[in-house]
This record gives sequence, C-alpha cells and structure tokens, in this order.
Amino acid sequence: MTQNVYNDVTPEELGKKLYGCADAIRDAVDEARYKNYILPLVFYKSIDDTFTDRLEEKKGQFAGDEELARKAITGMSVPEDYRWSDITEQSENIAPYLDEAFTALERENDQLRGVVRVTYSDEDALNDQRLRDLVQRINAFELSTEKVEKDFLGEAYMYMVGEFAKDEGKAGGQFFTPTDVIDLLVRILANGGDTDGFEKGSSFHDPTAGSAGFLVHAASYFRNEQDGDPSTWTITGQELNADIASVAQMNTFMHGLEAEIRREDSLANPAFSNYLDDEEGFDYVLANFPFSADWPKSDLKDDKWNRFNWHEKLPRADRGDYAFIMHIAKLLNDSGRAAVVIPHGVLFRSNEGRYREAMVNDDIVEAIIGLPDNLFQNVSLPSAVLVLNRDKDPSREDEVMFINASEKDFYTEQNNHNDLTDAGIERILDAYSEWRTETGISRAVPVDEIADNDYNLSISLYIDTIGDEEIVGVASAYSQLKDARSARDAAEAQVDEDMGVLGYE
Repeated sequence: MTQNVYNDVTPEELGKKLYGCADAIRDAVDEARYKNYILPLVFYKSIDDTFTDRLEEKKGQFAGDEELARKAITGMSVPEDYRWSDITEQSENIAPYLDEAFTALERENDQLRGVVRVTYSDEDALNDQRLRDLVQRINAFELSTEKVEKDFLGEAYMYMVGEFAKDEGKAGGQFFTPTDVIDLLVRILANGGDTDGFEKGSSFHDPTAGSAGFLVHAASYFRNEQDGDPSTWTITGQELNADIASVAQMNTFMHGLEAEIRREDSLANPAFSNYLDDEEGFDYVLANFPFSADWPKSDLKDDKWNRFNWHEKLPRADRGDYAFIMHIAKLLNDSGRAAVVIPHGVLFRSNEGRYREAMVNDDIVEAIIGLPDNLFQNVSLPSAVLVLNRDKDPSREDEVMFINASEKDFYTEQNNHNDLTDAGIERILDAYSEWRTETGISRAVPVDEIADNDYNLSISLYIDTIGDEEIVGVASAYSQLKDARSARDAAEAQVDEDMGVLGYE
C-alpha cells in the first residue's frame, strides 16, 4: 500500500456513495436486480485500478517496458483492449461491450471463470444513456487496493451489499447476515478456545456462504485485531444461489483474500468433500443456513460420508435444520469449532429430540446463546447461536453454557429491526469465555440435567428469568407439560408411521 486516498472518508461513507450510483438505473430496473449490474462494475473498476498501479510500479523496474511489466505482475490483470478507460469512452452499444469485457476478463484470469454471471444485453431497460451514466458515476471513485488500507474497500463493498439486501426485503436476508451478528459469531470462535484468537494457517468454511460476510469478517478480525496474515489461511465457501455465489467471490477479492467460493447445494453436493474425511476437516465453520428449508432427504439416505447418522430416522424432508447441523459437525476436524445461527425450534421440537440427544451425549455442544428478536432483515423469527467444539477444555466437559442474550440490555431498537450493542456482545463473550454463571443471564448446565429434561435445550429451562413470587406452581405445571409432550410425541410417532406406510416422507 503506497497511500490512503480516503483519509477523511469512512468505509461506510464510501459505501453510501457507491450505493448512490444505483440512482442511474432506479425506476428502470427492478430493485431486486440492482446488485446484479452495479456490483460487477465496481468489481471491474477495482481490478483495473489495482492493475494500473501495479503495472506502473513494474514499468519502473523494467525501464518502462510494458510487456515485461505485464508479465511480472502477480494477481489479476485486465485485457489490453478492455481497460476501464475503454469502457468509459463507449457512447453506443455499451451493453454488448460490457458483456465482451467481462468475457475477456474471465479469459485473462482463470480464477474469475463463472464469477460474473450477469448479461447486460438481456436487460432492455439498460440503454446506452443509463449505462453511460452508471459507468461515469462509478468512474468518479478510486478503487485500487494499492491506495487504501486493507479491508477498506471490502467494508465499503459490504455496505453496498447490505443496502441492496434491504432493497430486496425478505429475499435479501437469504444472502446477507447483519454485521453485528457476524461479529458476535466470529469473536466467539476467536476468543472461546484454548488460545486467545485465531491462528496462522487455519482453515475456515461457510457451507451456506451468502455474500461471504462471515469469511471476510473473520479474516478482517485476524488482520486488524491480532495483526495476523489471513493469506496463510484456507478460506472456502459454498452457496446454492449462483448470483449470490458471484457476489461472495467478488466480496472476498475486494477484501484482498484468496478464497474459493463454489456454487452448489452443500448437502446434496458438498464441493469440499475432502474435508468430510475423518483425517481432515476444517478448523472453523461459520454458518447461517436457511431456516427449516427443504432438503434432499430421499437422495441422501445412504450418504457416502455418513453425515446424517445421529439416528436411524432422518430429519423431515421439509425441515432441514438438523441436516445442516449434522453436515457442519462432520466438517470439523478433531479440534474444530463451529458457530451457527439456528431457529429456536431446533432447541425444543419434540420429534428432533433424538438428534439433540446424540450431539449432547457426544459432548460437542459447548454453548447455546439466545438472541434478541428481529435482528435479521425482515425476519422476526426467534433465533439462537449453537456453538460446537470437537475438543472442549477439560473444565467444560459434560457441560453446556446457556446464555440468555434476548433481554433489552443486549440490543438497541432501530426503525424496523434490532441491533446487538457492543456492550451486549462483550457481555456475551465474557460469560462464554469465563464460563460464568450470572442470575438470569448465563449458566453452565451439566449434561445429566439436560438428559433429565429429555434433551430439551430451551434456554428458559436452565436460566431463571422470573421472580420468586412467580415460581410457585412451576414444578407442577412443568410436570403437566411433560405429560402433554409425551402424549404429543406418541401421536407424532403414530402419524410418522402411518405416513411411512402411505409412502410419504
């Protein structure tokens, strides 16, 4: 890095200005597709600006010989006939020219094949005038990674991704996890193990990567908080949605990372299957999988990696939560750890008790953290964090830390959602790392007690959040509740059996 051209501008401020480039195509293109046309152009200009700076530096080393300088450059390069300056000079037939430029960029850089999937010529509303306006707006920004601090452009890019997610409403929540939630999960993994922070040479994976927020934030934490070098890491992700997988790959580049994001269903077709072998596995897995989504149960009954063997009966085909959890657990190596966002139902749904029993008795559950409602984009469904650890500290064996972070002290209310506060995150981390019991907030619970509760992991069973005057009658009420659950379980088992006879999954 030779300088920082944005000394007086924050990444968020730059992100806002870049997001404002969408004004060029507003009212002409559906807001759900803004990101498809703007993010690739910002990506292209960043590659070209970076290439320009590196080329000038190398030309200085080779007495101005551009051919030798080009050959000496490491990293991505830009085809001579499709420089960004050529794009800005186009006045007509801009859409097909952009399509040619991205095709040429892919040919020049093998690692970009399949990354940019948009075809500008397919959008009739993107006429020459609108595209020229969009290109000129983006052209106003210096986007060379050689002229800004590490992560600066990446954070600005993530701000744009977040704004586009808001534009898309509920659909946008499928590829964007709020920054406060990402920060919590990353710091849980960084500060809850045997060492204080991440280590050089670690491997990270996200099986439902979305826009790669978890992966880039973990790398930023290592770089900025530990003065580490994430180029020593192996960073991988998998994402089903091809367009979002492209955003993820671009996002990792903007953060200066060499990451591999593959497009495919991580349950049906795990792209990094070598990590499912017993002798390998990842050091860290971070995930926010789609809640209660369908999964290809019938195709995976005889899974070659035995991922779904916690019970002879597989999770329901229309509720894949535990399929993802089992997949994530299998991805971990012998000392691996995972932090996963889960719906609350995973903790108590009666027909999934068999899976809770398996993971609790295997002693891989380290912590369960209840989150405030309404943290996610247009999704108010209560959620929690499940922390898995294949190598728990001896002092934590046969115990699970429960943390109730759903109270007002942990978050602040915004216009249409809630945000975890910095103080709230610190309080969660302190309780977790110190294995601390605090009335109404946190408690380390013996596995035997969880077994006595039929492996129900509801946080309210283990952390008392009510006053003494309300406790009278709770034991009797809970006894009645257990009887009702038993009756319900018997009814569900009968329904499952009947459905099986009829050939339904």
